[in-house]
Amino acid sequence: MTSRRGFTLLEMIVASTIMAVAIVGLLSGIAGATRNAARLRDYDRVVLLAQQRMNDLLVDRTLPAGQVLSGVFDPTQTGGIPAGWLARVTEVEPPPAPGPGQPALDRIELEIWWTSGEQRRTFSLDAHRTRILGMP
Repeated sequence: MTSRRGFTLLEMIVASTIMAVAIVGLLSGIAGATRNAARLRDYDRVVLLAQQRMNDLLVDRTLPAGQVLSGVFDPTQTGGIPAGWLARVTEVEPPPAPGPGQPALDRIELEIWWTSGEQRRTFSLDAHRTRILGMP
């Protein structure tokens, strides 16, 4: 008599089921990692644009105080996602005796917004700068 060794049908079904569960879990993990990578890519782009916009606001001495300024970023810079900004310049600390030539401290508040899927995301940046008061 020859003995035949092999897998039974039940063993094959159990092994296939275990393999299917493992593959589904693996694909789910890959899909989640891909979504996170895309979200981080968008966030990194927007952070770089925010730093650039803040630098522009810091050097522009003609910004009106107390008014809200806004704009949108060029879609070619954002990778096609809608994104924009809101900024406000406020005087933080006026000099004790305001007059020409006296330094004053300004605060620049910048809020960046962008859409990620269906959600609108935001973050804020603050910076301070000194300016010299001019003639009244």
